[in-house]
Formats: sequence, C-alpha cells, structure tokens
Amino acid sequence: MYKTTGFISFVLRRFTGIALVLYLFMHMWVIGSINQGPEVFNSRLNIVQTPFFKLAEIALLAAVVYHGLDGIRLLMVNWFKITEYRKSLFYAAFALSVLLVIAGGIPILLFMLEGS
Repeated sequence: MYKTTGFISFVLRRFTGIALVLYLFMHMWVIGSINQGPEVFNSRLNIVQTPFFKLAEIALLAAVVYHGLDGIRLLMVNWFKITEYRKSLFYAAFALSVLLVIAGGIPILLFMLEGS
C-alpha cells in the first residue's frame, strides 16, 4: 500500500500543500512589515535574500510545479474517468515536474552564484 503511486502522490501533494501554506505565511510576514517602516522591511528583505533562501526558492518552485501538475492529473482522472492511466499520468506529471524545476532552478542557481 505504501509503495503505490497513489500513496506517493497523496503524500507529495500533502507535503507540497503544507510547504506552500508555510511560504504564504512567510511571504505575508515579509511584505506585511512594510507597515512597520522601511528599516524593518529592509531587514526582513535582507534575511530572505541569503543563499539559503535562494535554494529555498528552488524548493518552492518544485512544490508549486508538482502540486499544480498533480492537481491537473487528478482532475483528468476524476473528470474523464481514465483510472486505468493513473500510474502513467503520475509518472508523466512527476517527470514533467522534474524537467520544469531543472529548467527554472538553473537560472536561480546562476543568479545566486553571480551575486556571491
């Protein structure tokens, strides 16, 4: 049961969903600090411009891409009743996610290395 693509998809979807909610709160924490003055805003902005957070942006990209593509996969399976292709669609969504994260992550890494 724990090795099926359905279970793996379920766990990854929950994990990425939680990661996106945590990002949303952190984003509101940084952007909301503009009301406390430019010093507070700039200090929080400096925190999120460190190399750690640049790598975290790649993780965020991975979460957004996988969560979105897996959501599209679920809609296709449920709306069009193509349950016999569930496993193939999971592998396709996962592979496309990996390719898109690599394509989007390389510029982030290059930008991070240039700024060092």
